[in-house]
This record gives sequence, structure tokens and C-alpha cells, in this order.
Amino acid sequence: MSIRHSLLALLQDRPRYGYQLRTEFEDRTGSSWPLNIGQVYTTLDRLERDGLVRKDGGDGHVIYSITTAGRTEVGAWFTAPVSRANPPRNELAIKLALGLTIPGTDVGAIIQAQRTVSIRALQDYTKSRRDTAALQRPADTARLLVLDSLIFQTEAEVRWLDLCEARLVQLSNLRA
Repeated sequence: MSIRHSLLALLQDRPRYGYQLRTEFEDRTGSSWPLNIGQVYTTLDRLERDGLVRKDGGDGHVIYSITTAGRTEVGAWFTAPVSRANPPRNELAIKLALGLTIPGTDVGAIIQAQRTVSIRALQDYTKSRRDTAALQRPADTARLLVLDSLIFQTEAEVRWLDLCEARLVQLSNLRA
């Protein structure tokens, strides 16, 4: 996730200080990806170093404004597709792959435990989506998009876990 570009995008609306950016990011993404305030300020320092934002004084807070170069940068981010060349690490896939190679690891139990957690998360996301959609507020569209994404990702994970379990059965049949 590009915190850098997310903060630039939020600064297009108006100048803000770090805590406002964190709150606005979480509000607009349905609090699905909480930001550490230290991460926000570290990113803002880098953006300032790179000439994409500038600091302005304000009511006791340091207010950040986007520069022309920052607007160009965020515009390019919005128009470019997200690269799939280097997919993010998937801790669960790594855990299962390593578990298969470590003697004594019960990979089936790992799959079952994860399925339980994933189905519970799917239920929570679905309920949250239903509750949000029931309000029928245009302002909730961004949250609904994020929830839809989380639902689809979690459904895919559950299907993938089913496949992993089927492969374990195949593997045990080959060994027998």
C-alpha cells in the first residue's frame, strides 16, 4: 500500500497536519488499514525532502501542503495501474509452504485454524457491508468499495484453503 501517494492524494483537497491525514485516511478507507502516526510523519518528512509537500505554520500544528510536483506525482499514481510484477508477501502462503517442508508440522491444522479465522472475518466484512449499504449515503461509497475488496479477497482465500487441503489429501495418497 502506498502511504506516500495516499497522503499526497488527501493533501489535494486542502492542507492538513499529520493527525488529520491519518484520521482522513482511516475514515475514507473504512478503517481497514490503520496508520501509525509515526509512519505518517516519517512519510511526510520524506515527501518534504523530495519536494512533494511543504510545511506551513498553523494553529500550533505543522500544516502540510502539496506542491506542484506533488500534484504531478499523485496524478501519475492515479492514472497508472497497480503493478502485479512483485506481489506482496503472503504470510499464510509462506507459512504453508514452509510447514510442508518442516517435519512434524501439522499443515492440516494450520489450514483449519486459518479457515476458521477467514470465515469469521468474511462474516464480519459482510455484516459491515450490509450495515453500511443500508444507510444509502453517497459518502459511504469509498467504504463499500474497500469492504467489497476485502470480501472478495477473503472469499478467494477460503477457496484457496480448500485447494490446499485437497492437495494435502493428494500428497497423503501418493505417500500411501
